[in-house]
Amino acid sequence: MQQRESIRNIAIIAHVDHGKTTLVDAMLWQSGLFRANESVPERIMDSIDLEREKGITIMAKNTAINYRGVHINIVDTPGHADFGSEVERTLTLVDGVLLLVDAAEGPLPQTRFVLKKALEAGLPPIVVVNKIDRSDARPVEVLDEIYDLFIDLDANEDQLEFPVLYTNARVGTATLEHKSPGTSLEPLFETILGTVPPPRFDPAMGLQFRGAMLDWDDYVGRLVIGRIFNGTIRQADRVAVVHRDGSVEIAKVTVLYGYEGLKRVEIPEAGAGNLVAIAGIDAIDIGETVADAENPVALPLIRIDEPTVSMLFSANVSPFAGKEGRFVTSPQLRDRLFKERKVNVGIRVDETDSPDALRVSGRGELQLAILIEMMRREGFEMEVGKPEIITREENGATLEPMEYLVIDIPEEHIGAVTQKIGPRRGSMVKLVNHGTGRVRLEYRIPSRGLIGYRTAFLTDTRGTGLLNHLFDGWDVWQGDIAHRQNGALVADRAGRTTAYAIDHLQARGVMFASPGDQVYEGQIVGENSRDNDMDVNITKEKKLTNMRSSTADESVKLTPPRIMNLEQSLEWIREDELLEVTPKSLRLRKRALAGRRRF
Repeated sequence: MQQRESIRNIAIIAHVDHGKTTLVDAMLWQSGLFRANESVPERIMDSIDLEREKGITIMAKNTAINYRGVHINIVDTPGHADFGSEVERTLTLVDGVLLLVDAAEGPLPQTRFVLKKALEAGLPPIVVVNKIDRSDARPVEVLDEIYDLFIDLDANEDQLEFPVLYTNARVGTATLEHKSPGTSLEPLFETILGTVPPPRFDPAMGLQFRGAMLDWDDYVGRLVIGRIFNGTIRQADRVAVVHRDGSVEIAKVTVLYGYEGLKRVEIPEAGAGNLVAIAGIDAIDIGETVADAENPVALPLIRIDEPTVSMLFSANVSPFAGKEGRFVTSPQLRDRLFKERKVNVGIRVDETDSPDALRVSGRGELQLAILIEMMRREGFEMEVGKPEIITREENGATLEPMEYLVIDIPEEHIGAVTQKIGPRRGSMVKLVNHGTGRVRLEYRIPSRGLIGYRTAFLTDTRGTGLLNHLFDGWDVWQGDIAHRQNGALVADRAGRTTAYAIDHLQARGVMFASPGDQVYEGQIVGENSRDNDMDVNITKEKKLTNMRSSTADESVKLTPPRIMNLEQSLEWIREDELLEVTPKSLRLRKRALAGRRRF
C-alpha cells in the first residue's frame, strides 16, 4: 500500500450546537481563503435556508483548505441523530475525525452516536473542547467525561491516545493548554497533519470510487460526490457502475470537479485519496461503486441504520386544495418523494393500499418534519398523518425502538419532568447533579413515548431545559402510552370565523383560529377542555336587531389563539386526524370531514 502525503481527509463530528460550523468558518478564514475585505456570511457552510433558521446542519457538506502544501478536505456533518445517515456516509470518505465537545455541556447523546460510528470505522480521533470562553466552562471535568465515553464505547488503546485541544471557535483560537490562551488555529492545523493519516491506496488496483452524496447542477446535471479509493479518474473516461444487485452498467465521465475552499473547480484528472464530484453518471445510487470499465471491482456497500418512525403522505384533498401551492397532484408528490429517496438514503418510501398515499419512513420526527418543510417551500401541498413507530416481530414477540434520553434542567423542574415521563414508560438510568443548580437525568424510553413530549417539556421547564435523545436498540413492547388527553373542537360548517362566535367558544377550550379566518367543515379550530371531540359553529354571526347598547360590543375580549408550528402540529394530531400542509398554511383536520361520518 502507498500513501498520498499531500492529502488529508477529516470529518468534524459533534452534538447539535457545539460549534462545528463556526469552527469550519474560522478554519476557512485562517487558511487565507477569503480576502480581508470580502463579505462572508456567518456559518457559511449552512447553505440551506432551513439550516440558517434552525441553527442546525441538515446535509453534510465538504470544503477544502491548503496548509503548508497539504490539501485538507474537511467534511461538516450534522449533529442530530435523525440525520445519522449523513454521518454514516461521510465517515466513509475520511481518514480521521475531529470530535468537538462543548466545554460546559460535555458529551451529549449525539456526541456518543457520532463517536460510536467513527470508532467502529477505526478512524483516529482528535478531541477539541470548544467554547472555553463560557462562564460555566469546566474543561477538566469534560475531558474526564470524554475519556469515560471512549472507554464505554470500547475504544482500543490507539484510539485512547488522542490529542486534546481547547478552542474558542467564535474568535478562532486553539491551544494545547486550557489555562494559556491561544492566538490562532495553527495548533489545530498542525495536530491534523500529525494525527490524521494520509490516504492509502493499492497501486496495482484499477479505479474504485464510492459515491457518498448526490447533488444537482443546472449545467451538467446530476453530480456524484465521493472519494477515489484506488486508481485515477479523468474527464471523458469510460467507467463501470457496479450496482447494489451486482449488475454493471457502462457510463462516461463528462465533467470532473475537485474542491478548493467552497468552490467546485473543474480538473482534468484526480488520483486516489481525493474527494471529487463526477458528472455524467445518471444511474447510480449512494454507496455504489464507480470502477474500471475493463475489470470492475466493487467496494463494500455502506450500511445504514434502519428507520424507526413512519408517516403517511397523501395529496391534499381538502376543500381548500390547490389554492396556495403549485404542486398539488399525487403523481407530483410521488415523483418528489422518490427523488428524495435517491438522494437521502436515511429515508424509505413504500407503496400503500391507496394509490394516492405513500408511507415515508425515517430516523425520527425531526427528519420527516424537515422533509415536509422543504417540500412546502418548494410549492407542494400535501396531507400527512400522525407519526407512527415501526415495530418488528422476533420469536413471537413484538419489539419496538427505544431511545436513550438525556435531560438537562434546573433543579426546581425535576418534579414536573419526572411526573410526565413516568406515564410515557420511561425508566431512569442515571441522575447527576453537577452542583451548578442544574441536574442531568438519563432515561431509557420507548420512541413513541417521545412523540408529543417536546412541547410539554419546554412548557414545564419554562424554556430552560435541554432534551436530547438517541436510538438505543430494540426492546419488547412496553405497553400502552396515553396520547393527547384533550379532544378537538371541529368546525361544523364552512365560512369565515367571527369574533362573536370565538368569544362564546373560548370557555370550551383553546382556540387555533383568529377572527376572519376561512374554515371548512371538519377543520379543527381548537382543543377541547374535555377528552371528547365537539362540533362547533365558529362562523356564527351576531343577529342584528333594532336594540342597541353602546357598550355591548366593546366588552368582547379574545384570548390570542394558539399558533402551532409544523413539529408541534405533528405531535398534536391523533390517528383519525390529518395535518394539511401548504406553502402558506398549516391546518389540522379530521380524516372524515362530514360530521355524520365521524359519529
